[in-house]
Amino acid sequence: MKLSYTSDGGYSGDAALGVVVLSTDETLEPEMCQITAQSGANLYHTRIPFATNVTPETLAMMEHDLPTSMSLMPPNIDFKAIGYACTSGATVIGSDKLEQIIQQYYPKAAVTDPIKAVIAACHALDVKRLGMLTPYRPDVSAAMRELLEENGIQITSFGSFEEESDHKVARIAQSSTLEGMMYVGGEDCDAVFSSCTNLGSFAVIEQAEKALGKPVISSNSAFTWHLHRLAGFTGPIDGPGQLFSI
Repeated sequence: MKLSYTSDGGYSGDAALGVVVLSTDETLEPEMCQITAQSGANLYHTRIPFATNVTPETLAMMEHDLPTSMSLMPPNIDFKAIGYACTSGATVIGSDKLEQIIQQYYPKAAVTDPIKAVIAACHALDVKRLGMLTPYRPDVSAAMRELLEENGIQITSFGSFEEESDHKVARIAQSSTLEGMMYVGGEDCDAVFSSCTNLGSFAVIEQAEKALGKPVISSNSAFTWHLHRLAGFTGPIDGPGQLFSI
């Protein structure tokens, strides 16, 4: 017997956030879900192919694969905001280019990426001098430092694990990330930035802030915060660090 039914908006009837996640990323989704579970946002993701090693060449290749990844997003969702979740990839490809590709599929959605989000977070926190921690090899880190400085954010201290393998980055202990934050978080900076969506940080951000007495931002915290703000969320959000309180 055929049964009748009524329709509602489904999960996507509420605030829907879309995210393009690297095939090698093991950290972004578990950390983001800590926030969306409390905020009421609904998270939808697609994957994009990525090589094992993080190099300028492998990062640039994702521009070619992004249209296919976007075509695998649910087509009938009214996304409020969509993010491409790779800090170094956004640095190499460019935020404007990423936005152009994504809005070919969802023209009404606001678009961000982690490096764009970090710049927005620094402006929101009135941060002009940044201590920077990365897991990248030197040439990838250098491109990101240059981009931040072009946007008026001075890098006053820097440290890197110099690990090229994304698989290994996902396994860097958060205790090591905390030590790195403390190393770059000296008196000459206004805040600390821990880069890379695959580098775990949510368990230690508030501990680092308490020890340093200044804001600590990660790629994932800035990215998640910015997606929520672009989607229309206002007021404090339940997340790690001072950024979510503004």
